[in-house]
Amino acid sequence: MQIQAHNAHDVNEQQTVIDGWEQHYQQMSPGAFRGQIVHMEVGGVAVYEEQMNTRVEQYFHAPASSLVFSFDTNDGSLYLLNGESQNTWITPENYKEVAVVLDQKYLSGLGCLDLSALDGLFLTPLGSQQSRVFGRWLSSTLASLLAAGDQLAEESLARQLVDDCLYVLECSTPTLDGSGLRRLAQDRKIVRKVLELVTAFPDENFTALELAKAAGVSVRQLQKSFTAFIGVAPNHWLRLRRLNAAHRDLLRARPGETTVAEIAMRWSFWHLGRFSEAYRSLFNELPSSTLLRRS
Repeated sequence: MQIQAHNAHDVNEQQTVIDGWEQHYQQMSPGAFRGQIVHMEVGGVAVYEEQMNTRVEQYFHAPASSLVFSFDTNDGSLYLLNGESQNTWITPENYKEVAVVLDQKYLSGLGCLDLSALDGLFLTPLGSQQSRVFGRWLSSTLASLLAAGDQLAEESLARQLVDDCLYVLECSTPTLDGSGLRRLAQDRKIVRKVLELVTAFPDENFTALELAKAAGVSVRQLQKSFTAFIGVAPNHWLRLRRLNAAHRDLLRARPGETTVAEIAMRWSFWHLGRFSEAYRSLFNELPSSTLLRRS
């Protein structure tokens, strides 16, 4: 199969590149977005490398009947995902990960792999020296294949990738102790409940008290969980999401159909000057410039 690179200049372009994944992205730190996804398929195994220069909130649901080995090349962590894995988190700036995705057909041929033994490891940060080395090797291998313009990767590479992933998994252990894993699970659960509420009622401008009530926790616990898991306070998180919603509407609209002021007020930005300033700070352009792109 061909190896391809997809370059994106907007976070909304980035989220649509990978087929089979349910993904929703929000830009969470200032700057003109730059992203790239390299995709290769060989022998029933899909390989991806994703890079993004700004912080990005990722909500994702892994493909059905899949097993995913995802390597964070920033800190060397390995994350296992399956078809039931869904999560939301915010990447660091200049983030890069590589992933090996096995589909159901390929998994059926792996008689050596007991999937039930992986219960409890999904979405758990795993670490080892081998994980760091393999993540860097896979990234450099994709870069070499892309630079060489190879249109067909050897079928033997698929088996090598799977064997290497299973070996790295065998060498890896959770990077958090029992109490740390419990806090991670609690924070993830709180954030997920808040995300479900905000997604169900995107036009509402919720208060921290309303979010805490939806999550079944105190405002203090809500603040702690968001700071630990997302990296920002819930009110700031909501504001960034509303700016992203305005950004998407401006990208979709045609000049003459609507105005910047109408879209700003749709997302509860009542002071146009402050909205424009916040928008330019996050996306490195004025909202009027985004609206004019469609012309």
